[in-house]
Amino acid sequence: MTVYALARIGHQYFLWGAAGLICLVTFVVLILNPALSAHGRIWEKAAAGFMALFVLAALVMGGIVIGLAVVYYYNDIVNFIHGK
Repeated sequence: MTVYALARIGHQYFLWGAAGLICLVTFVVLILNPALSAHGRIWEKAAAGFMALFVLAALVMGGIVIGLAVVYYYNDIVNFIHGK
């Protein structure tokens, strides 16, 4: 039964999941880990982790805004690229 359920999932969902996992690992390795390892006290690590979540939120919101702008202006972008 599980095999049939997995067969119905499109390949694009696996690609989006893999991209999300890669982005999450990149965030942890490049932003969260250095922020936590730079401080010694527990409250400093908690504050750094909390601030890293704000950085993650800013990156996600920036990606959403850029993605929505590309979708909204897609025809204008294509016409600009093709010189129309």
